[in-house]
Amino acid sequence: MDIKKVLVAVSGGRTDDEAITLGSKLARESKAKVYAIYVIEVKRALPLDADLPMESKKGEEVLNYAEGVAQKQDCKLETELLQARQAGPAIVDEARERGVDLIILGLDYKTHFGEFTLGKTAPYVLRNASCRVLVCREPSEVQG
Repeated sequence: MDIKKVLVAVSGGRTDDEAITLGSKLARESKAKVYAIYVIEVKRALPLDADLPMESKKGEEVLNYAEGVAQKQDCKLETELLQARQAGPAIVDEARERGVDLIILGLDYKTHFGEFTLGKTAPYVLRNASCRVLVCREPSEVQG
C-alpha cells in the first residue's frame, strides 16, 4: 500500500491516541505527511461561520494534544480546525481536497439501546471516502 498522505480525524474521544499513533507509525514507515482535523458541528439554526468560542477552544486543545502524541512518535502533524454541519461530509471533503491516501477514524465503543453502534460519522466516511479508511475501535471491555 503506497501511502503519501494520511488524514486522522480526532474528536477528543478515548481512541484519539491510538488513531494518531497508528497514523504516525504508518506515515513514518512510508515517509508520508500526516494531517489531523477536528470538526465542530454547527447547528442548522446558526450560520456555518458562527463564532463558537467554547467549541473552538475544545478543538484547539484536542489538536494540541494530538500534536503531542505525534511528537512522541517522532512525527510532525499538520492540524486544522473545521466548522461544518456534519463531521462525516467534512472529513470526506477534506480528504478529497488534500488528496489523502488513507483516513483513520478513532471510534469509541458506544451503545444505543444496548446494541453497539457506529454512530453517523463512521458509516458516512466508509460509504463516501474516495480513499482507504481505517477504523480504530476501542475494545468493548472498556465499557464494562
